[in-house]
Amino acid sequence: MKTALLAILLFCIMIFPHELGHFIAAKKMGVKVNEFAFGMGPTIWKKQGRETLYSIRLFPIGGFCAMEGEDGSEDEADGRPVAVDPRAFSQKKPWQRIVVLAAGSVMNILCAILVMSLVLGISGFTTNRIGEIAAGGPAEAAGLMAGDEIIAVDGTETESWNDVIAAMPDTDESVNLLIERDGENKEIQVSPQIQEVDGEKRYVIGITSKISHSPVKAVIGGCESTWNIVKLMFESLGMLFSGQASPKELTGPVGMVKMVGETQTLGFWYYGFLTALICVNLAIINMLPLPALDGGRIIFVLFTMITGKKVSERVEGTIHFVGLALLMCLMVYVTFNDITRIFF
Repeated sequence: MKTALLAILLFCIMIFPHELGHFIAAKKMGVKVNEFAFGMGPTIWKKQGRETLYSIRLFPIGGFCAMEGEDGSEDEADGRPVAVDPRAFSQKKPWQRIVVLAAGSVMNILCAILVMSLVLGISGFTTNRIGEIAAGGPAEAAGLMAGDEIIAVDGTETESWNDVIAAMPDTDESVNLLIERDGENKEIQVSPQIQEVDGEKRYVIGITSKISHSPVKAVIGGCESTWNIVKLMFESLGMLFSGQASPKELTGPVGMVKMVGETQTLGFWYYGFLTALICVNLAIINMLPLPALDGGRIIFVLFTMITGKKVSERVEGTIHFVGLALLMCLMVYVTFNDITRIFF
């Protein structure tokens, strides 16, 4: 049950903000939005706004933003143009349509940053300030106190806890620590003792780092983590298109549910990272220049901007339809692979 709820939450974080991005951008660009829905399937609640119908669907997985003129303006009966609302998506300037199309992926990236910032903010960051002193350990014997900030180890400056760890010698020889306490600097010598830590014998002095929950650091760390995920995604796509990775390694909804089940046993941090990873995945995949995807639709808009010639809406619609059919086939293939990996 917990896995199912976390999986639903994951899909909501993936898809709903994506559609919300389209909705917000469409409103800002003056595009008429006929309906904005949370979830999919039969409607269980709806409210008509001034011009937009807001609805909640039975299955809380994603949502959609139905814009006026999104699918063209030709009369399907005889191909003659019909009256078009000047606020229709198809009637907006090319740059405005690009903004609306790209807004979904931008929102996914922002969601990834938000998720990683929350995870890092809740988990906290290590600092070069001492949090706890082990009773009876070398640090206590030397006079170190909780709250002391380690400025240098044997003359090597330390700006982070990683710097402190790296500067500590792996011997029992005494080490000289320069600390700041109550605004004053002080030198203290400590002799490490060998202890078993995580199954390994190490020389330690018996201190732990004070954990910081700085919102500023959390946001900076969230941005850095998301950027690293983006780079990882492009590397993975490069390996896929170059043949270094097999299409069989692709994962669909079934595989995602399995991963959610695995991460919930590992903790909040892993689930958050998985959520951010999939948000970035959706953002990048949607911007690929392929039919039926936002990136493919942007290509048609750019073609019109560069050549001054507009592709027939029926031709574009047919191309997107074929692209959607191929994507559905890919989804079936990926789902089959997911099921095979899980049950066979």
